[in-house]
Amino acid sequence: MYGLVNKAIKDLVVKEFGDQTWDEVCKMAGFEEGDFVGMERYPDSLTYQLVGSISKITNMESKDVLEAFGEHWILYTADEGYGDIMNLSGNNFVDFLSNLDMLHERIAGLMPHLSPPKFTTRNSTQQSIELEYRSERAGLTPMLYGLIKGLAKRYDMVVSVEQIEFKSTTHDCDVFRITF
Repeated sequence: MYGLVNKAIKDLVVKEFGDQTWDEVCKMAGFEEGDFVGMERYPDSLTYQLVGSISKITNMESKDVLEAFGEHWILYTADEGYGDIMNLSGNNFVDFLSNLDMLHERIAGLMPHLSPPKFTTRNSTQQSIELEYRSERAGLTPMLYGLIKGLAKRYDMVVSVEQIEFKSTTHDCDVFRITF
């Protein structure tokens, strides 16, 4: 993953738990540098180690760490200079969800080794939409809950999210119903 992801994880930990906790997380994860270069690639395993270390040090479940990070990610990336690109992806919550792949294509111009998840929307109504999620990275579906909640905050909405299908040998993706 790009350093921008890990920088956002650091930002979340420092804001919620302080610099000392971040130092403990880095030590436990075996990351000696303490900070990241946003446009540099880091092994996915480091990100997973950071999440595991945060979980152990804060006594949070890993899924809760990922969900908190997902929500934080939306607001963090907008503040870190990606807000204008995000604004091009839709004037409302549903349009933004429908244009997630297009957003990732724009960002891929800046990050040529980007390997983002793929999203497809379906069954849109006045009160809900379903979001198909495909990723080569395992174990990150809890982050999607947070991403959706963070996006809803960006559009001053309250949503509920329910996973209605699970990736398996018979399903090629996870599917979430988002109600608003």
